[in-house]
Amino acid sequence: MFPRLARCTDLGLLLIRLMVGVVFVSSGYNHLKDPEARAKSIGMSKGFTIVLGIGEVAGGLGVAAGVLTQLAAIGLILIMLGAIQKKIFVWRTGFWGQKASGWHYDLLFVLINLLILFTNGGAYVLMK
Repeated sequence: MFPRLARCTDLGLLLIRLMVGVVFVSSGYNHLKDPEARAKSIGMSKGFTIVLGIGEVAGGLGVAAGVLTQLAAIGLILIMLGAIQKKIFVWRTGFWGQKASGWHYDLLFVLINLLILFTNGGAYVLMK
């Protein structure tokens, strides 16, 4: 219907990558600024929480900057699949959850990162 918009695909992918980067870098930073408290809230060890925080920051920066974009997207997909597994099987959270804490949010980030993986982040990347 709007064929001229197809020219903006790479710009759209860049904006999506930047948004993913902001979300994951800020989440990872929250894990790292007080890993002991964060570990208790997610039911994991302090060491695992630190590794998770580093993975989120590294993956978020990689996706946002377009550095090893596909590898970064795979890492973020694995993190989100772990979050989905925890929410479904450990916390028994439904798709929508309560107070917007369901696993629908995590699934959206899996799919967004699949888009980034399949397109290699578009044309505006620093390193493929």
